[in-house]
Amino acid sequence: MKPMLSLLATSAIILSAGLANAAEINVAVAANFTDAATDIAKAFEAETGDTVLLSFGSTGKLYTQIANGAPFTVFLAADQARAKKAVDEGFAVAGSEFTYAIGKLVLFSEDADLVDADGAVLKAPDGFSKIAIANPTAAPYGSAAVETMKSLGLYETLEPKIVQGDSISQTFQFVATGNAELGFVALSQVIGEDSGSKWVVPADLYSPIAQDAVLTNKGADDETSKAFLEFLKGDKAEAIIASYGYATE
Repeated sequence: MKPMLSLLATSAIILSAGLANAAEINVAVAANFTDAATDIAKAFEAETGDTVLLSFGSTGKLYTQIANGAPFTVFLAADQARAKKAVDEGFAVAGSEFTYAIGKLVLFSEDADLVDADGAVLKAPDGFSKIAIANPTAAPYGSAAVETMKSLGLYETLEPKIVQGDSISQTFQFVATGNAELGFVALSQVIGEDSGSKWVVPADLYSPIAQDAVLTNKGADDETSKAFLEFLKGDKAEAIIASYGYATE
């Protein structure tokens, strides 16, 4: 065999071996973290050659799927409660949980003039017919929205106008499509929006949205899943997380 042909053959063997060793993992991701998780998965795949399959939904529904045996090896929740519950109820590895992001709540409208700089629109409900929030029993951002309205003493006034999305993604769609004139969404969903109007809700109006990751029992012996969680703690992932408006610990 000529030297060049020999080199190509050797490269093909190495590439084939690399692909054969590449792994695939299933990660359950809270809906608010969709874009950031997608970027992080791409960065991890570029660095390792492994494949990350992402499934998005409300934290409550994802937790139910894990409890019912869904093949997720990593769970990126939108709160700390579900990650802890997964450990307490025997669905995740004790000691593997950590906070990967701290979310921020935003009142958002596609109408450039509707949401003012201090959220005073909430005190003038005659100016809108529907306000969207995520289901507070399944989505921490929905719970934070209810907490905010109660902190302002406006929940009973606004409750008849509330429409609920199954997840924060559906809630954003309600607002983006005009089915609700405004709504409480995650800052990560609108941080790149130049149009519309928004009010970043002061953090003292709701409990911190600390989002925890945890290794599920199905990933307990999976080195790629463990490597993905370590990657999530690293500088590359942290930079991506910050770019979407999240704080980190």
